[in-house]
Amino acid sequence: MLMTGKRLSLLAAALTLAFSATSAQAFDKDHSTLTFSKSQGPYSELFINGVQPILEKEGYTVKAVDLSDLLQADLALNDGEVDFNVEQHIAYMNNFNQSQDGHLAALTPIPTVLAGIYPGAKNSLDAVEDGDSVAVPNDASNTSRAYAILQKIGWIKLDPSKDISTVTQADIIENPHNLKFTEMKSLTIPSVATDFDYIVITGSVVYNSHVDPKTSLGNETILPHLLLQLVTQEKDKDSVWAQDIVKAYQSDEFKAYMDKNNDGMWFVPDYKK
Repeated sequence: MLMTGKRLSLLAAALTLAFSATSAQAFDKDHSTLTFSKSQGPYSELFINGVQPILEKEGYTVKAVDLSDLLQADLALNDGEVDFNVEQHIAYMNNFNQSQDGHLAALTPIPTVLAGIYPGAKNSLDAVEDGDSVAVPNDASNTSRAYAILQKIGWIKLDPSKDISTVTQADIIENPHNLKFTEMKSLTIPSVATDFDYIVITGSVVYNSHVDPKTSLGNETILPHLLLQLVTQEKDKDSVWAQDIVKAYQSDEFKAYMDKNNDGMWFVPDYKK
């Protein structure tokens, strides 16, 4: 039966209303306020400046709870006091889940500031000499990153039978320059940089200590388990709101933001793979 012009108009209006309703409900109305744990590091700032505006356009309200200590942030997330955080890699999250009976899940890698070797008293890798001193982070995952960087630049050789993500100083099998390593808290390394010939620091320390990333003498080849992640509770990982955050990080709008604001400090995952 042919539709009259009036009926066609009514159908078009109905379709328009349905489309508008679908667009208006692109966010989870039952969970339209998203709460995250905020630190003073680069990752919270990146989320606030680059991702939060995308979510707000979708209709979400975003609130931050200041929790600068990552352990406390994960405890708050695990207890449901916040919805997500953007401050940790999978290695840290897995350790939390095991040690704290956690139920956290990583949803997508996010831009990550690379660890690197930086000048101490010396500002060139070519200036390395026998017995030079190197400061490296003393927490397990970042200690292994440091020694992996030193192997990458050719200063040491690590036992190839060992997992590169868990190597320690004991796994160094060649050290032709007889380098002296001091393992210490990451955050204190920049303040004593000139007490060493070279220092190795992570991306968050580079950012928080206002170290110019362009002064890096060499950066890591980052391993997948060290990429920062969007993290929620396991039970929430497939929720509409959690997947909307994933989509925001992987969106063309956020890519354009990173293209404009990346000064070489950030490693940006290729979400198109």
